[in-house]
Order: sequence, then C-alpha cells, then structure tokens
Amino acid sequence: MKSEQTRKHSMPLAGDDHVVPFHVEGLEVRGRTVQLGPMINRILDSHDYPEPVSGLLAEAVCLSVLLGSSLKFEGRFIIQTESDGPVPFLVADFSTPDAVRAYARYDAGRLDELARKGKVESRFLMGKGVLAMTIDQGTSTKRYQGIVSLDGQNLEEVADQYFRQSEQIPTKVRLGVGQLMQPGTDGSTQTTWRAGGLIAQFLPDTPERMRNPDLPGGDEPDEEIPAEGLTEYFDDNWVEARTLVSTIQDDELTDPQIGAEQLLYRLFHERGVHIHPALPVINKCRCSRQKITNIISSFSDEERKEAFAASEVSGFISSKCEFCGKSYQISAEEIG
Repeated sequence: MKSEQTRKHSMPLAGDDHVVPFHVEGLEVRGRTVQLGPMINRILDSHDYPEPVSGLLAEAVCLSVLLGSSLKFEGRFIIQTESDGPVPFLVADFSTPDAVRAYARYDAGRLDELARKGKVESRFLMGKGVLAMTIDQGTSTKRYQGIVSLDGQNLEEVADQYFRQSEQIPTKVRLGVGQLMQPGTDGSTQTTWRAGGLIAQFLPDTPERMRNPDLPGGDEPDEEIPAEGLTEYFDDNWVEARTLVSTIQDDELTDPQIGAEQLLYRLFHERGVHIHPALPVINKCRCSRQKITNIISSFSDEERKEAFAASEVSGFISSKCEFCGKSYQISAEEIG
C-alpha cells in the first residue's frame, strides 16, 4: 500500500537497504529512516556471532547509517564502544556515500551467564564504559569526536544523550532488530536478520525555540530534571513529534511489508510529511592487500620477526580483517 505522499509524487518505494530522508513541515522536524535487509544479514552471517551480539551490532550499524548518511562531504562516520560488559568492543564504520562495515568482540563465558539470567538486552551486553562517535574527513583534516558515557543505557538512549550534550539539537532515535523466518526451497526454514531505524530532529527557523535545558556546568543554575518531565521545556511541535516517534514498534521498523514510506505516513500524515529520494547503502569493506602490507611495513624489525615466527605458514605473516573476515598471507618480499 502506497502512502498519499508517495502516490502524489509517483516516487518508487525505497525498499530494503535504502535511507529515506524526510521532513515534516508542520512540526519543523527533519529526519531519516532506513530498513536494512540483505545488507545487514550479510554482515552478521559473515561473523556468525551469538544472537544477542548480532542484534546489538545490527543496532549499531543501523545507527551509523542513520547518522553517517547525513554527511555532506567525503569522509567516514564511526561508532565505537569500549566497556566492561560481555561485549566490550564494537565498531560500525560508515564511509560516504553508501558503504558500511562492522564487527564486535565478546566474552562467550560472560555472555552465557547473562543468557542464563535472561539479561540479553543491549544495556546489559555493553555495561559501563564509553561510546565514541567520530567524523573523519581524511588525513588533511582534524577528526571530530564526541564521547558519551555508557552506564546501563541502550543505543537509542545513548544517541539521544549524545545529541543533547554535543550538538544541542532535540533528537529522538528509534532502533529495531528482528529475524525473518521464511520457507526455503528445500522445505527447511530460513532465518534472516533485519534491522530498521528512524531519527527525527527538531530544527525550527528560530534557533532559541530548539534550546535544550541547560546541561550541568552551563550558564544556568544546575537543575535536576526527571526524564519524564523534559517535555515541558520543549516547543509544542517537538513534544508532538517526539511522542509520535516513541510510539513506533520494533516490527514496524523491520517488517518488509510496511516499508519506510508507509511508516512515515502512519506517523506524520496529519502534519504533511515530505519524502525525499532514497539513498542506497551497501556492505563494503575497505581492507586490501596493499593496506595490510603498508601496516606491516610500519612495524619495527622486532615486531616483524615476532609476526613471522607466530605465523602458521612459514615465510609469511598471516593477517585477517576483523570487519569482513578476509585472510591475507604477506611475504617478506612484499614488505621489503
């Protein structure tokens, strides 16, 4: 079923693995939404993580796509966590205009312990630590990095906190991950991963209308504000937009029968949602034999000797890309 906006402009439906930018003129809100299908399934299948780890990494990939696809220049947007949880490290790396790669590290023993307790939500998997969001425009430009504390929150909550602290833009993020079960050609049941997300931001013409409550250490006296009481500090348009986004269910973000356009119509049709052309996103690793060779060439003589000694293949240094799993055998001649 096509939305009224889609029919009006005869715009083809975006489908899986496409970012759909939108704006809601009546609420002064802009944002993006995405449904990831084959792309996220390829990433997770290549790693064969336990289900809780796959789900967490899928959320991180979805968030990196929503944020990285907004860059208007050539560069990378990187989400990375370091924490004390069973998943102490994960990274999702988006390269403009459309390429994403990701991987995670996990402690199998601690993960099993959490699973026995039924605590496999993302906040338990990450634990306490930090999440860094980095914008990298290349060697000629200084990196920009924002860091947010992880203290038992999920990725949605951390993203909202990041924008309040670093950007001072009222922002609401929703992320959803699920598995789709379909009959295979041989009569078996095939399970594939799906993920979806939506980000909405309040960007009125008058900047003072989007001002957040002052953060600790700011010009205004510190004030303890309960999360449920924040709405009174915001413009009515943003209160309405954030409330609408909060009603989104996980299956609405991941169900291929709903799609981005229908979801946006459900949320904002009364306010007039305008949908912009979709942007594709693909799984693409940036590793190469030359890059691996250059890295090894930068090692000291002692480090190279140790690497050759540790290799399972005599006369070669073995290296495996953690993002895509591709293995390289680099000879001494290649590194001079």
